[in-house]
Amino acid sequence: MKSIRVRFAPSPTGPLHIGGIRTALYNYLLAKKYDGQFILRIEDTDQKRFVPGAVEYIREALEWSGIRPDEGYGYGGDKGPYKQSERQTVYRQYVQQLLDEGKAYYAFDTPGDLERLREKYQKQGKVFTYNHEVRHSLNNALSLSPEEVNAKLKSGEPYTVRFKIPEGKTLVLNDLIRGEITINTSELDDKVIMKSDGLPTYHLANIVDDHLMEITHVIRGEEWLPSLPLHILLYEAFGWEPPRFAHLPLILKPQGKGKLSKRDGAKGGFPVFPLAWTDPQTGETLSGYREEGYLPQAFINMLALLGWNPGDEREIFTIDELIDAFDLSHINKSGARFDPGKARWIQQQHFQRLPKAEMLEYVLPVLEEKTGLHLRGKKMREYVEKVLEMVRERLVFPADIWEWASFFFEAPKTFNPKAVKKQWKSQTPEMLSGLRNVLANIDPWEAGHIKEKVGAWIQEKELGFGKVLQPLRIALTGDLKGPDLFQTTELLGRDEVLKRIDFALEKLS
Repeated sequence: MKSIRVRFAPSPTGPLHIGGIRTALYNYLLAKKYDGQFILRIEDTDQKRFVPGAVEYIREALEWSGIRPDEGYGYGGDKGPYKQSERQTVYRQYVQQLLDEGKAYYAFDTPGDLERLREKYQKQGKVFTYNHEVRHSLNNALSLSPEEVNAKLKSGEPYTVRFKIPEGKTLVLNDLIRGEITINTSELDDKVIMKSDGLPTYHLANIVDDHLMEITHVIRGEEWLPSLPLHILLYEAFGWEPPRFAHLPLILKPQGKGKLSKRDGAKGGFPVFPLAWTDPQTGETLSGYREEGYLPQAFINMLALLGWNPGDEREIFTIDELIDAFDLSHINKSGARFDPGKARWIQQQHFQRLPKAEMLEYVLPVLEEKTGLHLRGKKMREYVEKVLEMVRERLVFPADIWEWASFFFEAPKTFNPKAVKKQWKSQTPEMLSGLRNVLANIDPWEAGHIKEKVGAWIQEKELGFGKVLQPLRIALTGDLKGPDLFQTTELLGRDEVLKRIDFALEKLS
């Protein structure tokens, strides 16, 4: 079998939507499953929409996600250049071939000419289409004499080049996801394949590049499905064998109709981009999955399940497991609805599966930023390890460590008023003072021994565990939530525990 070669070919017109990353992921998975090559190509022929920084963003997003190209822009390879704006001479050669063979033609219609035609047709209740029915009556090489065409070209009159769609031909196309598609070419219009600025359109450039780069499979979004007949006709016009095509379903918004947009993310409080992006023109910053604390492996696991399933009940995958399970036949035809809650759940599953040492490396920067302390020394690192072991099951993101463990690093200065109202009663100060005396004399200071001594004292005083331990938790943590109270007490140390009890008695009595 011919070695599989796939490509991801984004346009640098802004941040990369998660739909784009999903397209890259599916291409990558197919290539890796069959020991093929995954190529990054930058399709920047639309210079008017080019956004500075977008190319760098694309590469960084792929690298962070773990979807590293084997060749392409910034990665080398012998089929370059891999940036379309650097391949203009290549495209001109193939455009000229189509012109010479009568499969394309010069069109001198101005934007104003075409707009007037659209308005004229609209008044008649029709839609203007530049096709076989009208092309011989418009301002192009099909209606002008060769002398007139040459004169226009020599004078520098602006022109585009249009592909001449064969008339009355039935195309039977095959999509690896959607199956057989039949269309008559008379329904198609003569698309521009070279613009007036001398740059090719997407249609021409991507066909030429895919052929020269020996692409075997084109996996792209379903918005390109209407272009498939044109692309197949271009392959036929050049006498080239086309790659196999697969058009992916849309990623839909969580509720309602339509595809997922950045407005849905802003409204729902979740990212729709892999990395944060600051618009160079407006200064607006959009959040990203990386900055929200998602693990790369959780991010791609979530993306993989948006439109694809393994054919069984599994939902949590490593990248190697995704590669092994991936099959284009298991991609759905219908759109995949994005579920922010499911994304968080997948993140939690991956975060909880991290080895202790790796999870520690994620939470250390969070704690250092919050506390201003250096926590990399042996003693402090061991302390953080013990804290993490106590709260790790509650964490979804690295930043959650502060919510669940801040009191291990900073004594509470305030107390949750709801917790105080619920558990701090008129007799609490006297009771907590008595408990303080018990704690001051416990030795050794170990969780099991502390629990034994405190329990014996509570029974002796006939107080009830909840009435004693809940106020103690408030004094130590500022709230009623947290890990095992006696392990917390041991880790904080006797002096710190007594100090916090004294502070709570002073503030709350």
